[in-house]
Amino acid sequence: MLDAIREDIRCVFDRDPAARNSWEVITCYPGFQARLIHRFAHRLWLWKLKWLGRFVSHISRWLTGIEIHPAARIGRRFFIDHGMGVVIGETAEIGDDVTLYHGVTLGGTTWSKGKRHPTLGDGVVVGAGAKILGPIHVGPGAKIGSNAVVVKDVPAGCTAVGIPARIVEPGRGELRERAAAKLGFSAYGISSDMNDPVVQAIHSLLDHVVHIDARLEQILLRLDQAGISLEVEKDSFDPTYLNRIVD
Repeated sequence: MLDAIREDIRCVFDRDPAARNSWEVITCYPGFQARLIHRFAHRLWLWKLKWLGRFVSHISRWLTGIEIHPAARIGRRFFIDHGMGVVIGETAEIGDDVTLYHGVTLGGTTWSKGKRHPTLGDGVVVGAGAKILGPIHVGPGAKIGSNAVVVKDVPAGCTAVGIPARIVEPGRGELRERAAAKLGFSAYGISSDMNDPVVQAIHSLLDHVVHIDARLEQILLRLDQAGISLEVEKDSFDPTYLNRIVD
C-alpha cells in the first residue's frame, strides 16, 4: 500500500510541473486525496461492507469535489489534475498511467444492471469536460479531447474530438501544420471541430493543399521514373503543360 501511495505521488511530479514537493501533493492535490480515499472505500466494497464504502466515497466527494464509486477498478499511477467535477461510475475500469482532467465523466447510458460504464486502457488521457458514456472501450494510449462526448469505442493510440466524438485521422494535424507553414502562418490551436465557419474553411483549405501536394509528388515521381525532366519557369507556367505530358 505504501509503495502504491509513493508511486501516486511520483506520478504527480511527472505530469504536473506545478508540483513542488511531496507535502504539497499530499495536502493540496484533491486528485491524489480522492485516489487515496478510494483505495480504502474500494477495499471496504470488496469486504462486502458496501454501505460503508459508499459512505466513505461520499465523504471523499464532499472533501475533494471528485466522485468515485467504491466499486470502480483503477490501475496504478492514476492522476486526476485539478479534479473538480470528475465522476467515475460503478462499473468503470481504468488502466495504468491514465490521466483525467477536471469535469470528466465516466458514465453510463442505461439503468440496467451489469457493465454500463467505460473501460480505459493504459496511458489514456482525457481532456477537461469530456464525457465517456456507456460500456465502451478506449484503447491504450488514446486521447480524448476537451468537452468531447464519446459513445463509441476509440482504437488504441487514436484521438477522439467533438460532439459526438469522432476519430481524428492519424497524422492529419501534423500535415496541416506543414501546409500552414508553407502558406506563412501556423494553424496551431485551431480545432476543426469548432463551429466557427472561418475555422472550418481554413482547415478545408489546408486539407486541400495537403491533397494537392500529395498528388503533385506522385506525378513528379512517375515523370522521373519515365525519364522525363520537368523544368518550367514560374513566369511561363502553362496550366495545361502537365496534362499534355501525361497524355
